Amino acid sequence: MKGLLKGMGRRLVWAVLAGAAADLAGLGLIAAAAWLITRAAEQPPLAALSVAIVATRAFATSKGVFRYAERLTGHDVALRAQAGTRERLYQALIPPRQPRQGGADLLSRMVDDTEAAQDLLVRCLLPASAALIAGLAAVGVALSVLPVAALVLLAGLALAGLLLPALTAAAARRWASRIAPARAALAARVADLVHGSADLAAYNATDRARAQAMDADAELAALEKRQARVHALALGGGTLLQGLTVAAIVLLAQSTGADTVATAVLALTALVSFEPVLPLAAAGERLAGITAALRRLREIGSAPAAITEPASPAPVPAAPLTVEVQDLVVRHAETLAVDGVSLTLTPGRRVAIVGPSGAGKSTILAALMRLVEPESGNIRINGVDARALDSDDIRTLMTGLTQDPYIFQTTLRDNLRLAGPGSGDGELAAAVRDARLDRWVERTGWDAQLGEDGRTVSGGQLQRLALARALLYDPPVLLLDEPAEALDEQTADALMADLLDVTHDRTTLLVTHRLKGLEQVDEIIVLEDGRVIQRGRHDELVAVPGYYRDLWESEVLTRR
Repeated sequence: MKGLLKGMGRRLVWAVLAGAAADLAGLGLIAAAAWLITRAAEQPPLAALSVAIVATRAFATSKGVFRYAERLTGHDVALRAQAGTRERLYQALIPPRQPRQGGADLLSRMVDDTEAAQDLLVRCLLPASAALIAGLAAVGVALSVLPVAALVLLAGLALAGLLLPALTAAAARRWASRIAPARAALAARVADLVHGSADLAAYNATDRARAQAMDADAELAALEKRQARVHALALGGGTLLQGLTVAAIVLLAQSTGADTVATAVLALTALVSFEPVLPLAAAGERLAGITAALRRLREIGSAPAAITEPASPAPVPAAPLTVEVQDLVVRHAETLAVDGVSLTLTPGRRVAIVGPSGAGKSTILAALMRLVEPESGNIRINGVDARALDSDDIRTLMTGLTQDPYIFQTTLRDNLRLAGPGSGDGELAAAVRDARLDRWVERTGWDAQLGEDGRTVSGGQLQRLALARALLYDPPVLLLDEPAEALDEQTADALMADLLDVTHDRTTLLVTHRLKGLEQVDEIIVLEDGRVIQRGRHDELVAVPGYYRDLWESEVLTRR
């Protein structure tokens, strides 16, 4: 809550004051109008009514003005709080943090749960503050007219404004903790239906997936219906309290011999004083959902940092770079992912890492980019310990082609400019030409719209587009993680040939399971279970028995 309202204290005060002023103006309008109507029925001189006439007009006009000001300032505070919440959430999702949530559940938290910041202010805090001020003012009016009626009004307002919201919050809390996960589960089912429609149709599983989505929708609808019953009961209970309180005040006024004017003022003042209080029952119900949403957001914000940033980062080493990895050990939970790996990347040197899936190849790249914290060992860049450098600085020095490149739903030109925002057309054309995409760009044009997740491009085009990005970014050390993954043999061979050609004289670390073309690299490191089992040049490794020669002979046989 403190972080939610950080820097917005003055705006929040103005919003509360504007809302309270609007409610007070409404209260004053009814009290003045009640006095005016009942007093006019006694046919007094017009001068006796002039103040009430002016007050009625003033209250009627000012109520609209104050209500507009309350909406303006209140929503300004709420939207700023929501924006701040989303900003902190985005910061929590940026490496080196590693949230446990993902997919549709994470999307639900980013969209639905961040609205809790807005609802907490607009539907809970501001109405409660305004209702408190208006309620005290109504009790003050009743106290000046008939003190005993003020006690009845205070009791009625307390029941409607405190007890009823507490009961609705307790009842809604049962469902609130279940509605958000149910909504996330439904979002996941819908995402599977939309993004996996082709696979579902291919395996005749569309009906089963649709039925699962309908079940998730039915579960969410049932929970929301139960929550709606709580809302209906709260509204009915508040209206009943309002009617009973007004009736009790009227009977009390009549029993004490109060005149018609006083009775009318008391009755209508009591009636109107419940208007800002009755929504608090719904606010109590919503508060249960808000607290659950904020708790889910805190789960993301409290995700442990994957690495420890230095308090005072060392200066960024200047290119050309020499990267030395010495006895690197990385552990994922209880699993030893990398066990004592050492390698050296001198300027212009190309090193390839091969091995079976799960051997720790991609983990080495993650450690170099400071996305994971090594358990032991050293990574030095021009002699500087990588742990003394800011992780963002390291990723400007060492980055490249990821295993699952992402295509954004925008133009081809903008997708490339992700890696070089200030790049001109000549630089874009050079990167596309080096990645062997120039013919495709000539056919489609620079302003061709690319679909989300690369649906409008083939696998080979996707990888080449990612390669063009890496070349455009032009880091001192190029890291390539399985660039030919999930491609057919012909496309993969062509991509690897072009990749090895354009990385000539570039400091490059290549992770791959394909061996064709690796005779061009300076060193090949073979991993198994996180350990180096072989290393050397291609001709050296195929000359001796071992994993590399077995893999090479298997690959040669499959190509015949």
